[in-house]
Amino acid sequence: MADSRQNPLIIVVHGPNLNMLGKREPEHYGSRTLEDINASLHAKAAELGLRISTFQSNHEGEIVASIQKGVGRARGLIINPAAFTHTSVAIRDAVLILDVPTIEVHLSNIYQRESFRHRSFIADIATGQISGLGASGYLYALEALAQLIT
Repeated sequence: MADSRQNPLIIVVHGPNLNMLGKREPEHYGSRTLEDINASLHAKAAELGLRISTFQSNHEGEIVASIQKGVGRARGLIINPAAFTHTSVAIRDAVLILDVPTIEVHLSNIYQRESFRHRSFIADIATGQISGLGASGYLYALEALAQLIT
């Protein structure tokens, strides 16, 4: 079994409706599926000497629980809270409890969309935010965390 100090764990959390990527509004979210994104993340993590755990849910409480499971284990978090970005104090609080470098990712540029999408409950507590770069944003986030934690 790999030593977690040599292979830090990064948690990747995908919020509601991201399981429909590839089918849902490709003009905003692209044509790649969530499975494609996760496969790319696993490959990049291996290159960077990291381990990742990916999770997707359409349910706020399940997202909170998945973040909490990382306490004391994870060294970083990549989170795309999707629609919960703009509404969830519970997810925000879980990110604060986790207390690791966190990159918020959005496939589309939330600031070029409807005004209700401009407010993020995560942005001010995240280490950084990547918005509008499509699926590549997840890989950039992973590279940034690798630099931050090693």
